[in-house]
Amino acid sequence: MNTVIPKQDRLLALTNITVAYIAFLIGTFCGLLQVFIRNNALQLPAWLDYYQILTAHGVLLALIFTTYFIFGFFITGMSKSLGGFGPKVRSFSWIGFTVMTIGTVMATVLIISGDASVLYTFYAPLKASGWYYVGLALFIVGTWINSFALIGHYIVWKKQNRNEMSPLFAYMTVATIILWIICCLGVVAAVLFQFIPWAFGWTDTINVELSRALFWYFGHPLVYFWLLPAYMAWYLIIPKIIGGKVFSDALARLTFILFILFSIPVGFHHQLTEPGINGFWKFLQVILTFMVIIPSLMTAFSIFATFETAGRKKGGTGLFGWFFKLPWKDIRFTSVFIAMLFFIPGGAGGIINASFQLNELVHNTMWIVGHFHITVGTPVAMTFMGITFWIIPYLTGRKFTKSMQKLAFIQIITWTIGMLLMSTSQHILGLLGAPRRTAYTNYGDYPVVLDWFNGVLTNHVTMAIGGTILFFSAMLLIFIVFQSLFALPKAKIAEEMTEFPLAESETENTPKFLEKWWIWIAISLFLIIIAYAIPLSGMIQHAPPGSPGFKTW
Repeated sequence: MNTVIPKQDRLLALTNITVAYIAFLIGTFCGLLQVFIRNNALQLPAWLDYYQILTAHGVLLALIFTTYFIFGFFITGMSKSLGGFGPKVRSFSWIGFTVMTIGTVMATVLIISGDASVLYTFYAPLKASGWYYVGLALFIVGTWINSFALIGHYIVWKKQNRNEMSPLFAYMTVATIILWIICCLGVVAAVLFQFIPWAFGWTDTINVELSRALFWYFGHPLVYFWLLPAYMAWYLIIPKIIGGKVFSDALARLTFILFILFSIPVGFHHQLTEPGINGFWKFLQVILTFMVIIPSLMTAFSIFATFETAGRKKGGTGLFGWFFKLPWKDIRFTSVFIAMLFFIPGGAGGIINASFQLNELVHNTMWIVGHFHITVGTPVAMTFMGITFWIIPYLTGRKFTKSMQKLAFIQIITWTIGMLLMSTSQHILGLLGAPRRTAYTNYGDYPVVLDWFNGVLTNHVTMAIGGTILFFSAMLLIFIVFQSLFALPKAKIAEEMTEFPLAESETENTPKFLEKWWIWIAISLFLIIIAYAIPLSGMIQHAPPGSPGFKTW
């Protein structure tokens, strides 16, 4: 039966998703400007520089868009799977949203005003306005309030349903929130105890090495905070759409536990080129990084087993007959399937980045930018797009019409083409040596450098073409979102209503210890202490001379 969640919960989820797409609109426009600036085809006005739009692009898309969308998705699914929110949960969710939004507005205004061109990673000793760091802190605090509200809803359900396994959507939501809260501890410590006192002049210098270590303690598991909601769609939404069910409830739950354990104590693999960290600790964290491959492969096995089972049930025969029985005309499925395919080269690139010798080759090049777009910009973003096509109509009570489905196919196809052109160009240019994080590309027309850009794909024109197609696709998506919010026809009978496609998951054989959260949190903290306690204490006790702040823009 297609039950609709309470109106108050729908409003809460829709508000989060709407803010997410406002950030998406501004962030993609900044991305369009970037590719033309790097192509020397655009000159910015005096009041706007490349590093302002680069910072805005990274923050608004990678942090703001993803987080608001994820919480909109979580709120909808938790209300659907556990029942409507109580007044306390709803109130705290609104408080969390408000605090997040105040922080978002503060940070965005300071970026646009030119007081915070410190890029997405805000590396010290680049120094933004102190209020920018306050905005970031408020954003994180708001997400925590939202997170604890959802955990509270989960706890209420558990008390009312003792000895029952929680619905898989709720379980995965709690696992993702636990990962988020633990990983945010690093960036919160850095912002509160290092950046804010330093930016406001209460301290003269900052320990750069420590600030970067704390950032990447947060920065790498942040990728899995983006990815795990996409996995939730892969495990739970797609099986329902193709007429199947969850392949293995226990395997799905174990996968999310492994991400909690192995995605956090790995930040040093982003700092392989930095001095001051003993090689042993880098090596240990690289090993733990490779451990994350295991739940990723478990997910690939589970999802494709679901595909084959559903395809064969529909009459698919032979080795690949099941493949042609999948619902390719359903944009909810096709969009997410393409996203999955992109994750294959994206995951392979991640293995390269985590390997010391290969990382030496690509670390400060456009390869990393291409990798980021082919992981977050496609598997995650395109899965969110696939969710958008049904979640907004579900929340607004509207029908996703055939003409809108055709437009959605055009949007997904153009996003695929644009990302293939842009990210492939970025990967190859990176291998040749083209730098990242810079407004310039040609090193003063140095002959060796100009040779980098003579190929068909190894060309900033190709990158600009890909970026332009992506922007066109983004505008199509914004139009679809607007139509889904305000203009599509209302469903008049239950059969016309857009469903929340949630697959069945059999829990009879699922071990109950998988839901003993204190065990997994304790093991995660133990691994973090092993990986970080000694090197971080060394950075504090034997700190190098601190650095004053620099404003290079």
